Amino acid sequence: MASSFSKFSQTLLLLVVFWGITSSSNAQLSADYYSKSCPNLFSTVKFTVHSAIMKEARMGASLLRLFFHDCFVNGCDGSLLLDDTSSFTGEKNAVPNRNSARGFDVIDDIKSAVENVCPGVVSCADILAIAARDSVKILGGPNWDVKLGRRDARSASQAAANNGIPAPTSNLNRLISRFNALGLSTRDLVALSGAHTIGQARCTSFRSRIYNESNIYLSFAKTKQSNCPRSSGSGDNNLAPLDIQTPTYFDNKYFNNLIGKRGLLHSDQELFNGGSTDSIVRAYSKNPSSFSSDFVTAMIKMGDISPLTGSKGEIRKNCRRVN
Repeated sequence: MASSFSKFSQTLLLLVVFWGITSSSNAQLSADYYSKSCPNLFSTVKFTVHSAIMKEARMGASLLRLFFHDCFVNGCDGSLLLDDTSSFTGEKNAVPNRNSARGFDVIDDIKSAVENVCPGVVSCADILAIAARDSVKILGGPNWDVKLGRRDARSASQAAANNGIPAPTSNLNRLISRFNALGLSTRDLVALSGAHTIGQARCTSFRSRIYNESNIYLSFAKTKQSNCPRSSGSGDNNLAPLDIQTPTYFDNKYFNNLIGKRGLLHSDQELFNGGSTDSIVRAYSKNPSSFSSDFVTAMIKMGDISPLTGSKGEIRKNCRRVN
């Protein structure tokens, strides 16, 4: 009897140890992940983000976009931040990011400030997530509790970035398919696209739309043409606001633009073009609180895409290179 009890105890102990190993390797993200290890994390990040946005309001949109482009390529793992090395070609020069993704210097500044208060503790992937939230909040958008505990990737993939990030020329089916593949619903797609209420786009991203498409308000197209010549190679980097009404304020005006056929990108206007998402766009244009609520839900879901946790990955000392 004693022998049987001893065997049972040993088995139970092994199960407990095994459960502990598995649960730690599949650790869940949580808003209070750094509450003890880095209690001043949020104030440190916010100070640097706020300073950057005060210097240039567009930076808020740029930081938010970095988080999108990171999460859509092999998950929210900070891989976008890595510079090219002899062993891999990173994501910074992939088509969706080349001459377009920006704000890396601000992330460097945030990381440096965070390392000063709690060295070797906070991942670059988590810094991206917090900076995105702070940018939205500072520019007048909703606030939310950011789930944390991600670790940083040790490699990056330019090919994955080229294939994973939807192009501004994408049609609605392509957009829905890509978002669905990452566990994001059609409603999430429309809500997250509302991030285009802030920021600007390069002429190369909307040239075809303003010269070749018919579902566009004529005077809007003409105005954009004045700063984006038809010929490729001329004015490619000229900028236009994604939201013509309040380009540096996070609100629901983007959806009003779509209803008025003033979506700057083809992929924007696809959300209101006689398809399945028209009703969601209409609802968000009338109800800003509904948009804000759904945007927060979608941002949290996006932040949950394939994070590295437990012993996977690392906590980078410098966001641009592996340790």
